[in-house]
Amino acid sequence: MIKRTVIKLSGEAIGKADSPSGYDDKIVKDILRQIQEVMQAGVEVALVVGGGNLWRGRSANPDMDRVKADHIGMLATVMNALYLSDMCRRQHMKAQVVTPIPIGRMTTHYEKERVLAMMAEQTVVINAAGVGHPFFSTDTVTALRAAELEADCVLYAKSIDGVYDRDPVLEPNARKFKDLSYRTAIARGLNAADMAAMHLSAEAEIPSYVFSLSKPNSIVLACAYPQSGDLDGTYISLSDKEDFYAGRRS
Repeated sequence: MIKRTVIKLSGEAIGKADSPSGYDDKIVKDILRQIQEVMQAGVEVALVVGGGNLWRGRSANPDMDRVKADHIGMLATVMNALYLSDMCRRQHMKAQVVTPIPIGRMTTHYEKERVLAMMAEQTVVINAAGVGHPFFSTDTVTALRAAELEADCVLYAKSIDGVYDRDPVLEPNARKFKDLSYRTAIARGLNAADMAAMHLSAEAEIPSYVFSLSKPNSIVLACAYPQSGDLDGTYISLSDKEDFYAGRRS
C-alpha cells in the first residue's frame, strides 16, 4: 500500500441536487470510511475537491469573464471542502481545510511543512480554492500538491473507470488502457487529466491512477495498486509500456 497520496474528488461525486443539503451524504460517508481505513493502514491522505456540483463556470454562461467565472469556481470548492470537513467531524475524523489564499478564519493557509505535519497526525487535509489564480483546474492543483508533498501516487476518482483511447460514451468500441505512459497521454491528448497536470506529474516522476469512484471500496483498492490488481483502472507512469484491456467499456 502506498504511503502518501493526493486524491482528486469531483464536486459532482459528492453533490446531489434533490438532497436538502445539496450533498449525497451516503456517498460522502462511504468515501470518508474508505479514507479512514487507508489512514489506519498507514497512508497519509490529502484531498483536492472540485466545485462542479455548485458551479460550472463559462459552461453555465459562455459570455461571462473567465477570471470571474474561475473565482466563483474557487469559492465553490471552498464550500465543498467545508462540508467535507464537517462530515469528517461527524465521523470522528480529524480534518483541516487549506487554501492558497486567506479566507478569514474558515480555512488554514496552505504551507507544505504544516500540511505534512497534519497528514502525519492522521488529519485529512482538504485542499480548496485551487492554486488561488484563474486558468488552473483542480486536476492541475492535484498534481501540484502531489509534487510538493512528495506523494507516491496521484489518485483521480472519476465517474469513468479509466482512460480510453476514444470517448467511451460516444464510441462503444473504445479500448481502455491498463498501463499508459505520460508521453502517450500527452501526445494523444487522452482524457486522463488536464495537460498541465500530466506534465507536472511526469516532471515530478509521480505516477497517477485513474479509477471509478462508484466501484465498491475503490479508494482502498486504488491505494493498494499496483500490488493489488483488484481495481480495473488505468495506471499512468513514465514507462513506455502500453497495455489495452480487451473488449468494450465495462
